[in-house]
Parts: sequence; C-alpha cells; structure tokens
Amino acid sequence: MKTLLFSFPGQDEFASGLLAQDSPLQVVGWQHGEMKMRRFPDGETYIRVATDVRDLDVAILCQLHQPDSKIMPLLLLADTLRDLGARRVGLVAPYLAYMRQDKRFKPGEGVTSHYVARLLSEHLDWLLTVDPHLHRISSLQEIYTIPARSLTAVAPIAAWIKKHIKKPLIIGPDSESEQWAASVAELAGCPWEVLHKTRFGDRSVVVSLPHVDSYKGYMPVLVDDIISTGKTMIQTAAHLQAAGLRAPVCIAVHGIFASGALAEMQKNGLQVVTSNSIADPSNGIDLTLLIADAMLQS
Repeated sequence: MKTLLFSFPGQDEFASGLLAQDSPLQVVGWQHGEMKMRRFPDGETYIRVATDVRDLDVAILCQLHQPDSKIMPLLLLADTLRDLGARRVGLVAPYLAYMRQDKRFKPGEGVTSHYVARLLSEHLDWLLTVDPHLHRISSLQEIYTIPARSLTAVAPIAAWIKKHIKKPLIIGPDSESEQWAASVAELAGCPWEVLHKTRFGDRSVVVSLPHVDSYKGYMPVLVDDIISTGKTMIQTAAHLQAAGLRAPVCIAVHGIFASGALAEMQKNGLQVVTSNSIADPSNGIDLTLLIADAMLQS
C-alpha cells in the first residue's frame, strides 16, 4: 500500500530529499501528495487536496519554525485529510516549536509546551521530530498522547565534522551540553571538552577551558542544539580566542536566528553550520536520510 507525503509551501526541497531515488521511502512506495494551500485576503487558509487519500496512510512535512503562521493551516490540513478518508495522519516536524515554556516560571504564565502537545495530539496519529528542546521534560511521551518520537542529529553532525574539519576539538558551551558534546566527539573520533564557568557575583563570570594548552593545534567546534540570538556562541568564541585557540566553527541542529543574528556571528569571524531542520543559507547538515529511516517505522 502506498503512503503519501504532503509538504507545506516552501518545504519542497526537504520533501524531495525524503523521497529521492536513493531514499528508503522510495523502496516501500512512498509518494508525493499534491495539494494547494493559500491565504484568502482576510488571512484565512484555503486548502485543496488533489491526490486521493482514501484508506491511505499519509504524513505531513511541516518545519514548525515561526509556528503561529503554520499551526492553524497544519490542523486544517490534518482534518481535511482525515475527512477525505485518510486512514492515519502523521506529522514530520524536523523542528518542533513551543518546547521552551515547559513550566510556569512566573505567576500567570501558561505552560504552552503542554497545550500545543495536547492540540497536536488531538489532530494527528503520530509525530516525528529531531532534537526537541527537552529540559524539564525527559521524553515527548510525557506530554503527547500519540506516539511521538524524538531523533537526534548527533550522527549527521559527527559525519559532517569528520568530512570537513581537520583535527577537530568538540566543545560544549556549558555543563548542560556535556553529554551532547561527548556523543558527537565519540562518533567523530576526536577529543571534547566543556567550558567551565565560575561566577563571582551577578556581573562577573570567568570562563575557562580545561587542558587548553593541549589543544593549541586543534580546530574548536562549538556544538549546540539551537542558535537563536547567537550571543552565547559569540561570547564563547571570544573566550576561546583569548585562551589562544582559533575562532571556532559553530554548529547547531536548529538555526532559529533572530533578526541579524547570523550576520553578527559571521561579522565576528565565525563559520556557522546548521542542519536543514529549518531552511537557511547556513544549512550544511542533511537530516533527510535520518528522518526517512525513522518514517519507515512510523
């Protein structure tokens, strides 16, 4: 039985990678689903599905960057597909939004990660994503009531490093990144360190790199899950250079990039590489094979 993939506008390149000739999805008969999606003058979403979906399993590809403009169309598409007879409707979201607000930090706030999880669970049958921002939530299954699988980009990142960087040193920007840095370094076959931060009051922080003298000939590689403003990596790069190391390569799974952030990082002499979980000129790490393999099991 064939399975159909419907991709949101602007995400055709990622969809083509998922269904490329050498993709494992082609072997089992996955195909592109055709649809039209546009806005009415008042901002409402128009959807028309042109491929017959009756009794078929279908998946929606939606990179949920800038989610408020996408979640309503996503829900409307999911319900349209189900109303037209689709058997199961899944979501492939390489970047999953609304994960940072996972507790009530201040009185009166909403725990939006739980609300969005409940909303998506009501309209979909399964979810697949990559390296969601899990801090106080240990697993997506804590907040989703549908099968929700989280993949990691560690292997694609390590492969990119092995191919493009000579004598790399993986560096985690803080203690929370230790496990992440260690996993990438193990697959890349290179050393790793985590920066140590010592705070001397509200405005004084000293950052140090253990064993810095042992790494003078290495290329530092900063690895993190998300780059937003880029301030953390710019500051970390400055500390590394002050310690006598070269300007690092900065790698992130998700390049969210606040306005001007990427340009500011490049202005500071940093090479920035992200995955294609969010389409951006900095994309260099391809997640399509990782996700395609996982979609076979969904």
